[in-house]
Amino acid sequence: MRKISRFLPFLAVAAMMMTSCGGSGNDTPVDPGTDDPSTIYKDKSGYEIDTSKFEADKSLTVYGGCEEPYLKAITSAFAKKFNVTCNYIRLSSGEIETKIKAENGTPSADVLFGGTTDPYNALKNANLLEAYEAQRGSHIKESYFKDPDHCWYGIYKGILGFMYNKNRLAELNVSAPKDWDDLIKPQYKGLVTWSNPDTAGTAKLVINTMVQQKAAGKKTTYKDAENKDVECYDSTNAMAYFKALDGNTVEYTKSGSGASKQVGKGECVVGIGFLHDVLMQINDNGYNNIGIVAPTSGTAFEVGATAILKGAKHPYLAKAFEEFALSPECVELGATNGSYQFLVLDDAKQPQVALDAGLAEIKTMDYDFDDAKVNTGHYVEEFKKNVNSDDRFKTK
Repeated sequence: MRKISRFLPFLAVAAMMMTSCGGSGNDTPVDPGTDDPSTIYKDKSGYEIDTSKFEADKSLTVYGGCEEPYLKAITSAFAKKFNVTCNYIRLSSGEIETKIKAENGTPSADVLFGGTTDPYNALKNANLLEAYEAQRGSHIKESYFKDPDHCWYGIYKGILGFMYNKNRLAELNVSAPKDWDDLIKPQYKGLVTWSNPDTAGTAKLVINTMVQQKAAGKKTTYKDAENKDVECYDSTNAMAYFKALDGNTVEYTKSGSGASKQVGKGECVVGIGFLHDVLMQINDNGYNNIGIVAPTSGTAFEVGATAILKGAKHPYLAKAFEEFALSPECVELGATNGSYQFLVLDDAKQPQVALDAGLAEIKTMDYDFDDAKVNTGHYVEEFKKNVNSDDRFKTK
């Protein structure tokens, strides 16, 4: 029987966690125009912050799309560094987008950290991100790792691939998949787990990846909400693929890391997800029964990002957080907290675990980021029309 994980995007289940380092000192607002040298913090990585501009309550809240140990570590480090309080709320990428759109310019948080850029682009298009030209933005060299209008900045990239439980496949006398088309073969019926595109940015990336691969450059158009023609890739072959894959899928998890958390336990036999999540299960949790696969025809990668929310209650603290988030001090905390994504800053040290696993040699496709910015929502709707005959992707 297939299972489908559902979610309540505004539930208190996305419980607020807090880390703080006692904000002491004068709580009287200071003139934002002050240039008192004693209040200028100069970081060794090259950014400067005027701490006198911090809001009186010295409190910041982060919506986080990365895994919780990493999120907890970076918010703790920021709180300690600037002697402020820093709260976090861990949500999946889809939940982040839904929640911020519902808040409509009066967000409960100030900044975003982690998660794929698909919801960041959707939020930018909805005018719900605040443009900020970060001092540390110059350390991101590739254009696709940052928004041209300074609405978000990349912090890491994660490579999409497969994972499998060696013992379960041996018991079933089934070989490990090597490429995308292997996953739709009869021997994998009822064995594949991946994520729900309504809640997980990972699933959106899978859909975009297959649309681009299967289209082989062929374009078409569709009508948008204003009845205008929009150019996109021809998704016909990709949707046929997803119909077949749906027949082999046993579960669509809420989070993109869901399969990686199940595979070592044998609850997932073959999964689709990010390979750095699997490395965490192998390296940190000791699941040596997990195999990883980079699709032979090529794969895509996510860009994890950070941004300031439009309407943030603490804009000066939010800017300080953005500079910190784009520093080696912040992003290198991933490698010591179970997150082994490759880092996009030119002065950050790459996680040795990922290098040792050979992730740097994996073939990635020439992914069309511009198309994904415009057409992800269209492709997801096409996907659900083609595989969702029993409404398995409706959220409540």
